[in-house]
Order: sequence, then C-alpha cells, then structure tokens
Amino acid sequence: MNIPVLEVTNLQKHYAVYRGLLRREVARVKAVDGISFCVARGETLCVVGESGCGKSTVGKLILRLTPPTAGSIRLNGLDVTSLPEDELRPHRQRVQMVFQDPYASLNPKLRAGKIVGEPIENFQGIAAEEREARVTAILRKVGLRADAMKRFPFEFSGGQRQRLAIARALAVNPKLIVADEPVSALDVSVQAQVLNLLMDLQEELNVAYLFISHDLGVVEHIGHRIAVMYLGRIVEIAPKEPVFEEPLHPYTQALMNAAPVANPRQKRERLLIEGDVPSPMNPPSGCHFHTRCPFASPRCRSEEPKLREVVPGHFVACHLREDGYRGALPRSSLSSNRNPKES
Repeated sequence: MNIPVLEVTNLQKHYAVYRGLLRREVARVKAVDGISFCVARGETLCVVGESGCGKSTVGKLILRLTPPTAGSIRLNGLDVTSLPEDELRPHRQRVQMVFQDPYASLNPKLRAGKIVGEPIENFQGIAAEEREARVTAILRKVGLRADAMKRFPFEFSGGQRQRLAIARALAVNPKLIVADEPVSALDVSVQAQVLNLLMDLQEELNVAYLFISHDLGVVEHIGHRIAVMYLGRIVEIAPKEPVFEEPLHPYTQALMNAAPVANPRQKRERLLIEGDVPSPMNPPSGCHFHTRCPFASPRCRSEEPKLREVVPGHFVACHLREDGYRGALPRSSLSSNRNPKES
C-alpha cells in the first residue's frame, strides 16, 4: 500500500479572543474549521483562496509551528498531531518550508554555506568536509555556483535568495515541502524560473509540495490538484484541469472568473458575488458562503454542506451539487464581461 506523505483529517485551529480586565474569553476565531486532504509522493497540492481564508495557518499546522485545536496530522503514516517536541524532532527533517519573503527567512549574519549546512549539521552530524561537499552539490542543484557559499544573503538578488531558501529546505532530504507564496515577492520573469526549478526538483527527488498561493496563474502552472478554501473550510478539491475548465462550486467559479485574461476584448461570463468575507470570529451558519452566493437556498442557511465526491476525484461542498447536478450554473446570475465597443 502506498502511504501518502501527508494525511490531514478534520483539522481545526481556533484562536481564543480575550477582552476586559479579567481577560475573559469572549469569542473564538475559527481560522481552520475542519478540513481533510492528503498529499501523495511527488504530488503538488495547491491551496488557494482569498486573504484570511486560513491558507497560511494550514501550513503552520502541518509544520507544527502552532498546535491544532482538533483533528489529526499524519506524516508518512505517523500521527504527529500531539507529539512533544523531543519526539517530534526526528520527523521535522521530513517536512520543510519555503517562506514568502526569502530575505526575512534567511539569517543575515550567516553566509550561504552555513545557512544550507546548518540543517545537515543539526540532523545528520556528518564530517565538515563531507558537509561542505553536500552543500556545494545542493547549491549547484538549485542553480547557484559554489562560490556562493561565502556570500551573505544581502549579496544575492531576490530570485537567488529564494533559490538559497529552497536549497536550505532540500538540505535534509525532506519528503514534503510547504511553500507559502514562494514566488509572490519576485518579478514575473524570476517567478517562472523558480517555479520551473521547483518542478524539476520534484521530478528528480520525488518530493511532495503543499503549495499555498493566491495567484491562479502560478497554481495552474505548478499544481497537480487544487484545494479551494473559503473561511477556514475546503469547498472544492480536484485535479487541476477540472477546476480550471469546469469549477463546480460557485466560489471557485467566481475566483476563476476574477482572474485577468491577456486579451482585453475576450468575451467572458462572470459570476458576480457581492459583499465582504464574513468574520471568522462569527461565521455564518450552514454554508459559510451563503451570504454571498447568488444560488443560496434556505437549506444553505441552516445546513452545512459536506465535501462529497460529485464526479470521480472531484469533491465539492455545495448543496447544489449533492444530487449529481453537474451542469453550468444558472445564466440568470451571470453577467457578460464585454468591451463596451462590442455591444
């Protein structure tokens, strides 16, 4: 049996809100509200959604940088949800992270060779000469020359710093890398180089990625499967092609339609959603999206939709799809995005 690198079941993270002189708990922020997914070896699962939907919190929970409120996290079949730090340490080298800002995530006082070599020293304790050879090989693998070992982070460009951060993550041969907006701080041309590097490394090393992003163009380029989050919940999860070609959840369709296209004259129907994202401190009952959904019914306001497999491999949490309805959404709630001169 092929055990997934990562298995997440009913994961929750609630933050208590305290007020008053006595610091009494008055509410809870439901940053992550019961999500489940898995990531296979050599696979890239992209987590997308609006700001504040809980994407980055999911990454922190997977890394155990913050403890979950409920649910379970299994790495290579081992439940690490509640392991104490001394028992968790041997498993930390199997999951590493690439942060959004490469400059802030690198120690400015250390040279590149030390930055990449430190994880090897901490986890494997090999001889200095062998460690230096390993560091040189890793730097070359990510497109940096051997003389980069002697340079400080400020001496690199933004793209080179992110390559250095990727090298540090690869230093201990992880099975899973959590990448939180790893190219959003880079120029577009450099983004493509870093994305292609990540894809080449995945093919060579069979490493799995949990790729967190809000950029649908980036997600379409690198992802194998996509999980769409809204207000702490996964509302749709499926392979990349069906999500981009035929999204089944109204929120996913709105996200796809909101992405800009290269041709300004291209006619495209848009699903318009109104209003702001509700507060995670006081989320709506039933389906969290019902306050903005043009297809909401009384059932949506009272009953939470479960994530169900509507078609093979395509899971959606929407009452509209529970009875097997797979067609396009009603046209009455779609508006045509046309150039005024074409009308």
